[in-house]
Amino acid sequence: MFLSRWTPGTRGGSGGCGRVRPVEWLASTIVAAALAGAAQVTSDGVIVRGPTGSKAIALVFTGHEFAEGGDAILAALDRRRARGSFFLTGDFLRRKEFSGFVARVVRAGHYLGPHSDKHLLYADWTDKKTLVTRDAFVADLRTNLAEIERAGAGRPRLFLPAFEWCNAEIVRWAREEGVTTVNMTSGTRSNADYTEDGAANYVSSPVIVESILSAERSDPNGLSGFLLLMHVGAGPGRTDKLYPRLDGLLEALSRRGYRFVRVDELLRGSAR
Repeated sequence: MFLSRWTPGTRGGSGGCGRVRPVEWLASTIVAAALAGAAQVTSDGVIVRGPTGSKAIALVFTGHEFAEGGDAILAALDRRRARGSFFLTGDFLRRKEFSGFVARVVRAGHYLGPHSDKHLLYADWTDKKTLVTRDAFVADLRTNLAEIERAGAGRPRLFLPAFEWCNAEIVRWAREEGVTTVNMTSGTRSNADYTEDGAANYVSSPVIVESILSAERSDPNGLSGFLLLMHVGAGPGRTDKLYPRLDGLLEALSRRGYRFVRVDELLRGSAR
């Protein structure tokens, strides 16, 4: 994982004290509630794991260009009476061929949140220097939020940055817009389900599944509080898709006593 963990007694880099603007109130409340519930927060102020006191997992799916796994993902969630969390770009939400999938996500009661309108890279991969202006970030985020509201999901309060990568400045700007930044929990290879055949970073689906089950065995808290991130689609460059294995993975985790809840439920402590 490329973001350091927050530890009690240290001050995150996402901004100082001072008066909280009205639009920031709910975002600040979510962070405070997460900290009170022993969630893990990075030094940049990103929530990367929920409370570990109950065996609850947030299944998180991001989408931008591809959605070939959408039907299988929704079917697997439905079979397990599970709720997922879908963070989709504005470009994804505007695609007519994806509109039916988005409608099903909303109708089934899954979480729908922003993932950047244009899938922007916010920070340099090496030194994390901000690569966008505040105006550009705000315009992109607001456009993404408007598309989500247009889809009938209401105003979301959690934001997952594109490329799962940002810095403290982006977190602060997002908070000023009333959204709290979340990201995947480290410890598995679940997010590698997009890697393409023959690429240097390719990770096969069996290896991904085993990494998840291995983390469950080795972490002192298992997968409790995990934000387990996968992708709605990987595109034609990957033939070994992960989504056909999702139902089997959920069955294995269900046998271990886990429940699958929306990310907002996980972070507000209602997953008991």
